[in-house]
Amino acid sequence: MKSIAVFCGSSSGASEAYKEGAVQLGKELAQREITLVYGGASVGIMGTIADTVLAEGGKVIGVIPRLLEEREIAHQHLTELHVVDTMHERKAKLADLSDGFIALPGGPGTLEEFFEIFTWAQIGLHQKPCGLLNIQRYYDPLMSLLDHMVEQQFLQEKYRSLAILESDPKALLDRFTLFQPLAIKTYTQQSL
Repeated sequence: MKSIAVFCGSSSGASEAYKEGAVQLGKELAQREITLVYGGASVGIMGTIADTVLAEGGKVIGVIPRLLEEREIAHQHLTELHVVDTMHERKAKLADLSDGFIALPGGPGTLEEFFEIFTWAQIGLHQKPCGLLNIQRYYDPLMSLLDHMVEQQFLQEKYRSLAILESDPKALLDRFTLFQPLAIKTYTQQSL
């Protein structure tokens, strides 16, 4: 695995643990010589993980839309910074540049990015691992919702397993190395 996209917020959240989790993940990425690909900002959790990877001697690629370049304060010290026209281009570029995806705790934008890439895995647009770093059990409610989707037959159990959940960055990245893609989702009368 050469590069991982990390979805995270432009704010730091209510707990110092979120920032510390970003630092731990950043150190682990740099130690494993995995390039960080992320949203390109210098603030919040985005800034924390980018600064950590850079401080540890790692490479960081940012992708930021023009619309957010000033608002999110584009990071000026990255290995590469791509300025794109739209949020759609941002997500496509993040996906193209990455061998896997991790969501740190974040808001609606973080979840939207994660669920788009999760859906792409489900329908076969990519065969890359999708993980959630569950700092302070942040993603427990989301996992309960995914379980509810399975129970209500809106999500097949095998696709539920595409959301790799770990509270420790090392364990999450270790699971990424063992990732085996699923067969591409198809629709039959039975699955409808």
